[in-house]
Amino acid sequence: MTQDAKVEEELSAKNLVIAGVDEVGRGSLVGPVVACAFIFHNLKTSIKVCDSKSISKIKRIRLFYEILQTNSLFSLGLASHKEIDQINILNATKLAMKRAVEGLRSKPDILLIDGSNKIKSDINQKCIIKGDSICKSIGAASIVAKVSRDSLMDKLSSLFPLYEFNTNKGYGTKKHKKLISKYGITPIHRKSFRLT
Repeated sequence: MTQDAKVEEELSAKNLVIAGVDEVGRGSLVGPVVACAFIFHNLKTSIKVCDSKSISKIKRIRLFYEILQTNSLFSLGLASHKEIDQINILNATKLAMKRAVEGLRSKPDILLIDGSNKIKSDINQKCIIKGDSICKSIGAASIVAKVSRDSLMDKLSSLFPLYEFNTNKGYGTKKHKKLISKYGITPIHRKSFRLT
């Protein structure tokens, strides 16, 4: 077990309230970046959480519902495609994470953030590379954010059916880029991104 993998257990043993924070949609060409801040009431849960992108859609959705049944707290934060274009994807990601943390009904003692970028907050923070694979609270945040954003992209697909957002989730697949070349961009494409 790495030192970072022990951090969550050590903080929990001190009875500190831990919020795991992660985001999805950073590399998408369309729509918002979505972040989740997640607090487990009991870290000893038997649920095995992990990086949301490393598991199948079926398993991810099953885990999503299992996580929601743990009587835990979570909050989602979004930064829109317009905000991404205005302030860049890194700053928009931090903004979405900040909004997710500020939306929690209970203020945590510490934030465990996936990756290497802290956010503007008066709450203590620790960044953990690949945190979604080694910390339960970050893994749960990853899964809740991913399922929530995928659901949003499914809804956006019904508004823009030519672009198949229900399958590509807005990411720059070859087919998605061909569709952009053929039909142009939608109002929700990120204009600051290389789209073709």
